[in-house]
Amino acid sequence: MVNIQINYQGQLRCSATHGPSGCEIATDAPVDNHGRGESFSPTDLVATALSSCIATIMGIYANKHDIDLTGLNIEVEKHMSADQPRRIVKLPLTIQMPAGIDEQHRAALEKVATHCPVHHSIHPDIEVPVEFRW
Repeated sequence: MVNIQINYQGQLRCSATHGPSGCEIATDAPVDNHGRGESFSPTDLVATALSSCIATIMGIYANKHDIDLTGLNIEVEKHMSADQPRRIVKLPLTIQMPAGIDEQHRAALEKVATHCPVHHSIHPDIEVPVEFRW
């Protein structure tokens, strides 16, 4: 179990404190939903969680197989619904892989990328297309 404390600061802003480390992040409602858009929105954090989880799970595989993933870059786009209820409908990811990874490990890295815990936690109605660039 990990404890995370959320403190509503007013004007649609929150601060979140990670219990084990004390690290803090701020959230703000997006401009298109009555906010100032001055920080990550809660739905931005979903997209961020997905892409950083993919990078992490790929990093675990890479560490076990002595593969250097330095330079790995993931771009995620968050698409919100046009209708109600407001929700995430699509999270396309583009994963730019570093050079020098052999074919065997490429296939394995592509497989583990879509098996991260966040990916498994996302509702099946949300499209999550993944493009790898080698």
